[in-house]
Amino acid sequence: QVQLVESGGGLVQAGGSLRLSCAASGNIFAVNDMGWYRQAPGRQRELVATITSGGQTNYADSVKGRFTISRDNAKNTVYVQMNSLKPEDTADYYCNAQVRNRITRTLLNYWGQGTQVTVSS
Repeated sequence: QVQLVESGGGLVQAGGSLRLSCAASGNIFAVNDMGWYRQAPGRQRELVATITSGGQTNYADSVKGRFTISRDNAKNTVYVQMNSLKPEDTADYYCNAQVRNRITRTLLNYWGQGTQVTVSS
């Protein structure tokens, strides 16, 4: 089994910053793409940013220039640095990882439990 544990959410004023972390653990042979998604109340879950194992990144237009995704492959951990936060960034943020199981070598998609980010105006 594989677990994704997120941390770093909270309440911040508009213009402030937060850094989210997500660590993958368990029966891991390799971690491919990792990423962050978010879901605001009454809305569908949407992409925030993704990063490949080689470091290639992809961002939603709404966060380009404000958010930076990074990862530490040795720790199977992905981060997102969120700057210049806006009230519309308020959402539950979910970590996602494509993990190849150490025992079965099966590639599966995993989600974290979510961490809440609230940006006050």
